[in-house]
Amino acid sequence: MPRTVLVFLLIVLAGANVGLYRYWHDRPEGVAAGSTLPASAAGPVAASAASRAATPVASTRSDSTTAVTASAPPQVTAAMPVPAGHAGTGLMVPVQGVTAAELHDTFSDARAAGRVHEAIDIMAPRGTAVLAVADGTVAKLFTSVPGGLTIYQFEPSGRYAYYYAHLDRYAEGLREHEAIRRGDVVGYVGSTGNADPSAPHLHFAIFELGPERQWWKGTAINPYPVLMGAQRLGS
Repeated sequence: MPRTVLVFLLIVLAGANVGLYRYWHDRPEGVAAGSTLPASAAGPVAASAASRAATPVASTRSDSTTAVTASAPPQVTAAMPVPAGHAGTGLMVPVQGVTAAELHDTFSDARAAGRVHEAIDIMAPRGTAVLAVADGTVAKLFTSVPGGLTIYQFEPSGRYAYYYAHLDRYAEGLREHEAIRRGDVVGYVGSTGNADPSAPHLHFAIFELGPERQWWKGTAINPYPVLMGAQRLGS
């Protein structure tokens, strides 16, 4: 055998012996030859790979065999829409201190000579302030036998008239054709006209006017559901 080949083989054998010696000398205590080193001893890359393999991957499926729990967003409850017929009318109760809950529907009550009331009576002590139910204009101040001291108010479009009767007196300075605002004092509860003196009240009516806009002539509308907020004018 040539000398150079023999030298090469000796070098290879020597390197193998050194590697074997270092393996046996440097291996972690308690690990037998042929065993697989734990991931932590195999270096950071191997440890990372082992960690990923040991970590379960969350499933994105949801079926009979796999349950997925997720943090649901908070439920947002939309406000329920208010039915149009109960959204309010903008008309206020025309007697100071009286609430809608205290009103009584007397629109269809019978009156003398076969008449129908076609209004509501709002009972209150004499002298209680009477308020404009809405913005508008004083169309007529009128004294009649049945109604006593009365006010006819037109709303801005001129389609409806509001009628206040049996007043004890008008508000100071009230004039025809004067613009008034919702809540303005226009008069005071009384018992003028054919009202019972022992039962002062406001007789309040609503009329839908014709194209002529005649204050004394119109189609009566029951004020009770309107003031209760259960009916809109024009609906």
